[in-house]
Amino acid sequence: MKTDMSTADLNPTPTIARPRFAFIDLARGIALLAMFVFHFTYDLAYFELIDVDTPIEPGWHWFARSIAASFLTLVGVSLVLATRNGLNHHSYLKRLAMVAGAAALVTVGTRFAMPDSFIFFGILHQVALASVIALPFLWLPILAVALAALIVFAVPYLAAHPVLDQSWLLWLGLAREVPASADFVPVFPWFGWVLAGIVLARLVLPRLAQSRLAGWQPRALPARVVAWGGRNSLLVYLLHQPLFIGALMLATQFAIARPSDEKPFMQSCERSCMQGAHDAGACRARCGCTVDAIKHEDLWRKVLENALSPEDSNRVSALVKACFADPATRQSSP
Repeated sequence: MKTDMSTADLNPTPTIARPRFAFIDLARGIALLAMFVFHFTYDLAYFELIDVDTPIEPGWHWFARSIAASFLTLVGVSLVLATRNGLNHHSYLKRLAMVAGAAALVTVGTRFAMPDSFIFFGILHQVALASVIALPFLWLPILAVALAALIVFAVPYLAAHPVLDQSWLLWLGLAREVPASADFVPVFPWFGWVLAGIVLARLVLPRLAQSRLAGWQPRALPARVVAWGGRNSLLVYLLHQPLFIGALMLATQFAIARPSDEKPFMQSCERSCMQGAHDAGACRARCGCTVDAIKHEDLWRKVLENALSPEDSNRVSALVKACFADPATRQSSP
């Protein structure tokens, strides 16, 4: 937390903590609640407990993007608040190290848990980098910051060059194809929201600081819990998914029957197939062939229940290869 030292007297005075704006913590907590809704729905679909394709369905897609935008806007607001009386290097570097470390932890964890779509530049990576590159903008004229935000938002629509498709530049967000990742929040256009938060804070907070809202504190228990989550957002972010996934794993093992239809399997298969630049019709045909072949071998129930023996897994792999190699399955599905 930012601190100030008074030098009015000859004797040193105690460090006085800057007051927090509780409504900012509440706003961050509400964004966390929205993130919980999206991630829990994503996890339910991943475990095939509901028939919702969150990465593809437009409503869920835009819901996720709005959550990310709100978090990054609040990052810009928080940077303005933290530097009201200059930059406290110790607090800043400590917080930056925590966020960067958490981002690295997410990358390593997802690299093992979901190697085909691991998170190499997600929301935490963006927050860490934005916390560094946003520093000069904290002292530039507001109009210059607003113009920079517009440029960052526009660049992805203006920049297109084969050199930007290289893997080591994917974090910029300027490649022509979006890489497979469970959470991809590149510099362009997402840094624009951080700059927008800086503009918003510098325009609005000086006025709010003189209002009743500045001293508002949540009194109702739900509001206090949400504000606490907002104050400890990094901890909550790191813990919520392991808790969700652990609970759902227990539920699927002991309480909830997995669905018996093939639609979730087909959706997952088609998404993986289309990442290989195959057209949708060919992917539907290939995945349909795979489902039919697995059922013909009486292995479908074992696939749904994740109960394949090593021999069964080898047989399923052979069936998949046969369907994806057979020219007859490359025709458009009926």
